[in-house]
Amino acid sequence: MKLKDKLQSLFSKTKVQRQLYTIFFAAILIPVTVIGIILLLNTQKLLTNHYENQIESDNLRIKSIMFDLTTNIYNLSEDLTFDANLQKLLGTNYPSPVDSRTACGNYKRIQSILKNETSLADLKIYTLNKTIEDYDRILFASDETRETDWFQKASRQSNIFWKVKKRTDQFSNEYYELTLYRKIPLPDTKSYAVLAMTISTNYLKNRIENNTLTTILSVNQEPVFYSSDRSLVGSPLGVPVDYSNGFYQYLGENELNAEKCLSAVSTLTPYQSDDILYLTSLNFQAYPYINKVTLTYGIIILLILFVPTGIIYLFTKYFSARVVILRSAMHQASNGDYDIIDSFKGDDELSEAFQDLKVMIEKIKDNESQMYEAQIKEQEITNRQQQMEFKMLASQINPHFLYNTLETIRMKSLTAGNREVATAIKLLGKSMRYVLENTGTSSTTLKKEMDYIETYLSIQKLRFHERVNYKIQIEPGTDISDFQILPLLLQPIVENAILHGLEGVEENGQIIIHIGTMDDEYLCIDIFDNGEGMTAQELEKMISNINNHDKASADSIGLYNINQRIKLCYGSSYGLTVKSRKTEGTLVSLQLPLTNIQGE
Repeated sequence: MKLKDKLQSLFSKTKVQRQLYTIFFAAILIPVTVIGIILLLNTQKLLTNHYENQIESDNLRIKSIMFDLTTNIYNLSEDLTFDANLQKLLGTNYPSPVDSRTACGNYKRIQSILKNETSLADLKIYTLNKTIEDYDRILFASDETRETDWFQKASRQSNIFWKVKKRTDQFSNEYYELTLYRKIPLPDTKSYAVLAMTISTNYLKNRIENNTLTTILSVNQEPVFYSSDRSLVGSPLGVPVDYSNGFYQYLGENELNAEKCLSAVSTLTPYQSDDILYLTSLNFQAYPYINKVTLTYGIIILLILFVPTGIIYLFTKYFSARVVILRSAMHQASNGDYDIIDSFKGDDELSEAFQDLKVMIEKIKDNESQMYEAQIKEQEITNRQQQMEFKMLASQINPHFLYNTLETIRMKSLTAGNREVATAIKLLGKSMRYVLENTGTSSTTLKKEMDYIETYLSIQKLRFHERVNYKIQIEPGTDISDFQILPLLLQPIVENAILHGLEGVEENGQIIIHIGTMDDEYLCIDIFDNGEGMTAQELEKMISNINNHDKASADSIGLYNINQRIKLCYGSSYGLTVKSRKTEGTLVSLQLPLTNIQGE
């Protein structure tokens, strides 16, 4: 047994109310629940991916900023370290403090760097030359300075290193700044100086803070030297980091100060340094927004589920009660009790079924009279059908009667020896047969149409003798029996050429019909007459009537109808064109779609 039959058998043995519940659960409740959960999870995933991509991109942006910044500071330190004027300044023993201050004042390189580099907050050089007194940013390294860990580390190595420098201003505000330290060797005196270049916190703020993300920057395991949240500056990095991994990368959930956030942590090793910068980007709004969207969509899905469920429950209860009432009334009628109380309310199919039941009962009561009336109506229909068949037979007889009459006249003309009349009658009969057979049809072969045109021209030749001569030219390789064409399309054009084109011609009038194709796309039919032709004004008026005909005018109505038939049947890119010159003749050209009408 097929699945369809099994389902039908199962439903046919179940009450309507249970059927409706089953269909609702199977077709709506379960699919909507599954689809809703899938969409909910997918939305959550898409939002998470969006925020992860956003925070990862921001972290990469910060890494690029810090790399450029630290590299630029290193290059500046490199220039200063090997500046010959600076080494000469630091390596000279000055006879007096005045000479020392004069020499320091003449060295303008430090002021130039601080003026042009907005990324620097401070630049100081600590020297061991006792003859140099403190002047601006060139300072003698005191015992206290020499005991600092950064000075001792700089004195022990030639490589640069980065450390966080703590600074307290006059108002006891503490600042933590990232500073580059490096040793300036003085070979001539076998001594050295220490260069300290401090990065501007305001510069970092202007470059980094351009969104709602929280950024934290630290170096090695030292306190945070920069954060878009000022409360985090100076404290240890609040997110877990594997300091043993020099290329640490992390993207995902994190927690800072007991607040859940989405984080991206990466490392950067500054140029020519062994230190590691830890770049942390935090988004505290991601998870609350994702949870908010998830909750909103969840509530919407629940509403989508519960509201229809309640509506279906109420409707099913109401519907099944009405079915029970209808079934009870039908059971009463089936037992011959036709006194049904009309207690059925509503205006739907069940109400219509109840009304049909009442109508059926009335019809049962009037059965005999209705059967008699039905027999009368049936007889009337039979009579009308016979009349229609008679009319159809009569309409078929009329053309045959006409053809037979013309044939009789033709035979009598032959008997009387008048072959010209007989020929004219034969051509007329052939022409009328084509017209009658194609009245109401949508297409005919081009060969049949040309046979009809040749018949028509033969009749006109009989009428006008030498005034009308004609030629039919068909391009080699063109079989006109392979093409379809609208019937009775060419005759009005030929008739127009004879009646108007050759109107003033006494003899040697010529009608030339040329048939060919163009560009494997168009079927071209040209009809030329060597009559009087038209002036430019007359031609312009005719073309205007063909394209936009005035209903009140009868001029060029035939050509207008032909043009409209072509455009309606084949499209606006096809149609009829006219060319004419006074005393030279007129050419009417038809362009038809070759691909649409060519026979297989």
